[in-house]
Amino acid sequence: MPALDDSTDFHALLARDASRLVPNDTQRTTLIVAACYIIVIALLWHIPFLSWIIYPFKLLTVGFHEMSHAFMGVLTCAHIHSIELDPDEGGATSMSGGIQWLTLPAGYLGSSFIGACLIACGFNTNASKVASLVLAVFFLFTLWWARRNWLTWALILGMSGLIVLFWFVADSVALRYFVLFIGVMSCMYVLWDVIDDTIARKVNTSDASAFAKVCGCFPSQVWGVIWLLVAIAFFAAGILVGLAAFKETAAEQAEDSDHFLPVPGADGALSISPNILMITLSALGLTLL
Repeated sequence: MPALDDSTDFHALLARDASRLVPNDTQRTTLIVAACYIIVIALLWHIPFLSWIIYPFKLLTVGFHEMSHAFMGVLTCAHIHSIELDPDEGGATSMSGGIQWLTLPAGYLGSSFIGACLIACGFNTNASKVASLVLAVFFLFTLWWARRNWLTWALILGMSGLIVLFWFVADSVALRYFVLFIGVMSCMYVLWDVIDDTIARKVNTSDASAFAKVCGCFPSQVWGVIWLLVAIAFFAAGILVGLAAFKETAAEQAEDSDHFLPVPGADGALSISPNILMITLSALGLTLL
């Protein structure tokens, strides 16, 4: 029996794994749409008046931030009193107990992790359906903790309505691009928020400053840089996981979607292109104002 060349086998395995990251045509389209999202979000973020188009999605990412605090609090045996969002794109999670050195960074890191997961799921229609169901569970917990905070209720109900709507558009392809948009928005918001709140020190208090007091190892700016690097890593990981895990073509995804939580009357569902989806997302964002 000929001897096996371990080095050759290793390089062959490495090359095969690397090939999983090469995008096919469907994934290339998804990457282009994600890049367009990044550009549009970056422009709208800093243009007066037009920034209101993405205002509801900014609030949603704040909700992810506060929800991450709350879930880490639950995991560390804290009692969650309430979750509140305010119109100035701020939020607060009131809890007693828990482990502060875990609950404090959970806001930024948790929301960036959620964004990365949504980006990965945005490469596949069925994965986007699963992500929507998971979001629905998170939304229910958030509504329970929100109590009488009307803004949180309006935001969650509005986003839930959009998810249901896009589930029925283009055999749920619209839902995939919507999940991708929320993921990109969440990751970008974390990056900018960490820079503003910790590194640029545009606010007097932040999770990083509170964390620095608890740990005492580094000043808040250092923790801000560390959290920023972790958030960037999550962003990149979401894209890489999407490329490696979901290699199906658009036709294969459509066929799989017909057998997994199919849309009633899917044959008559609206068929639209990714460009129309982007315009529709912007228009629907205006309706939430």
